[in-house]
Amino acid sequence: MSDPHPDSGGDFFSQFLDDYFAECDEHLTLVRRHLLALEEQVGRPDVDPALLDELFRSFHTLKGISAMVDLSEAEQLAHHMESYLRALRQKEARHSLDGVETLMAATTVLEQVIAARRRDEAPPTIDATVARLRALHLEPAPTTEQPAPSRTVDPSAAAAESEQSPAQRPDPAASRSTNTRTWRFEFIPTPALSERGVNVNSVRARLQEIGEILQATPHVRGEGSIVFEFVVVTDIEASTFTGWDEDNLTYTPVEEATTGTPQSTPTTEQVSPASDSQADLRPTPAMPAASMLAPSNFVRVDLARLDELMRLIGELVTSRARLDESLKHLRRHVAPAEWRALQETSLAMSRQLRDLREGVMRVRMVQVGEIFERMRFVVRDLARASGKEIRLELLGQETEIDKFLVERMMDPLLHLVRNAVSHGLETVEERAALGKTPEGKLTLRASTSGDNVLVEIADDGRGIDAERVAARARERGLIAGDIRLDEALLLELICAPGFSTRDQADRASGRGVGMDVVGSTVEELGGTLTLATEKERGTRFTIELPLTLAIADALIVSVGGQRFAFPQTVVREVIEVEASAVRVLENNEIISYRGGVLPLVRLARLFGLDETNGHAFHVFVIGSGASAVGLAVDRAIGQREVVVRGLSDPLVKVAGVAGATDLGDGRVVLILDVAALKDSVHGSRLAAGSGAA
Repeated sequence: MSDPHPDSGGDFFSQFLDDYFAECDEHLTLVRRHLLALEEQVGRPDVDPALLDELFRSFHTLKGISAMVDLSEAEQLAHHMESYLRALRQKEARHSLDGVETLMAATTVLEQVIAARRRDEAPPTIDATVARLRALHLEPAPTTEQPAPSRTVDPSAAAAESEQSPAQRPDPAASRSTNTRTWRFEFIPTPALSERGVNVNSVRARLQEIGEILQATPHVRGEGSIVFEFVVVTDIEASTFTGWDEDNLTYTPVEEATTGTPQSTPTTEQVSPASDSQADLRPTPAMPAASMLAPSNFVRVDLARLDELMRLIGELVTSRARLDESLKHLRRHVAPAEWRALQETSLAMSRQLRDLREGVMRVRMVQVGEIFERMRFVVRDLARASGKEIRLELLGQETEIDKFLVERMMDPLLHLVRNAVSHGLETVEERAALGKTPEGKLTLRASTSGDNVLVEIADDGRGIDAERVAARARERGLIAGDIRLDEALLLELICAPGFSTRDQADRASGRGVGMDVVGSTVEELGGTLTLATEKERGTRFTIELPLTLAIADALIVSVGGQRFAFPQTVVREVIEVEASAVRVLENNEIISYRGGVLPLVRLARLFGLDETNGHAFHVFVIGSGASAVGLAVDRAIGQREVVVRGLSDPLVKVAGVAGATDLGDGRVVLILDVAALKDSVHGSRLAAGSGAA
């Protein structure tokens, strides 16, 4: 177990940890993908060396950066997985299904260790996992005898050597020029240096330009100061380093420390994961950018900073709107030629602000494939646990969506995939009896529709048994006996809290919490969830979300003398209703709507505002089918593009209000939380749907 990580580094060390977690996420995503490809090669006479090299590089990087943050559990796991991959590359171990299973299990534990560090919790035990990894191959036993001089081959170097004839392979002794030396650099960061752009990343880039970084290690010294130590091999003359001490970057030669006798080199078992073997300190072929700690062509930016930048852009848009209002009043007092110049300048500013806003939005966008790829592991594990054969098809992975939405959609997508495997897809025997192929098909598809993104989760399984759902709903008293289910009300039922058709819970589902999470999360994000199902043919869930929550098209309404903003993406229709058309049923107002009834929620009454007794008012229709609800307002004013600003202060948070915006006149306009307003009809979505039915 590692000691508690030091917190004396202050904000600087916290930022360094943020970079560490982001780097781990990138490499673990690559590892999951490559392990699935490695599994497909079980049984083949040879394993793809390039695949092993990619895995090796990822684990090697994870080991190194974990050592830099003193996370020894992650470092040890990555070290042993790296050792097994090296043995596979050198054909000292057998490529088997058990080996792949062990690597996958170890990767899961590695993720748990990193997640525990992120949450400042105690890491899980790794002893059993390490024992399984060691059992996969026979590592050299510790010995005190003097071994024969040998060269440890790095897999990345072996891949290059395997394509060369013996005559073409370079001599290890001649791989360095006669002027090559090894140096130890120490860098001490300070706030003053950071203001000048001198930080650990810029120093690392500077050292990479003069040679190869063999080792990078941070040290916490007295009074909480952090010192970064780099071991670099280079043939650059020492005079090049003149003046570097002004950036707190000092250097000393360390050739004596790297040229010991062979007997001083420990074996793999003897080397602590916190350090590397002598072979790892020797120059190795340059690794691609994917394995470096901080790729030079990427800059990681905290999403909160982008939110702040978007807020500033919103203020610029507001200021420009005020400028337009001022120009309108000046038009009568300005000569026509001067007025045209002012107008052209105002239009140019408008175009530039629009381009700036769109540029920031593109920075926030990431591909949906980021979460699609993670589902491969989930489907594989569920298929093995259930004994089902499943083919996963991913479409539209390049579709982009706001990073915030991607993170929030992880749990809903996971629940929908689990439900598809547990409830939807049949076993091999059941599919054979129905005349289907033994292999079930699960499809994840993403696409764009206007300013929205569509995510579909479809299977070719048994479909949803509406009669069974209705029977379970009647048992719980959710619906009356004469209610006929359509797909909208069916979706409302399966999204009810605690609802499940399973009598016993299994690994995939059965506790009645999954679909409730899906429905509530989608509504919180201003999206919609729809269902299409056919017995024995399959089920398809479609999630429709706005591309971003930072900027939204909104409908501005007037209620009791106050203005509010409705997110346009959730409004299906706006209708004008005569006051005489309203009916009261069990203390609830309803109106006739498309052959049925529509429950009403009066915003003025809900927020305690003065009600206007007019002859007519506007109703915003939210939802569809049995779950549709009408939100009554005095009148609709128009459509505007608004910058959404969340309300983080708990003292000003109000149920039914999602945020606020400014339309340019200095007055705050509240953005309504349509999901909460919809639930207020009878206290729950299901009650609303049942009442409408």
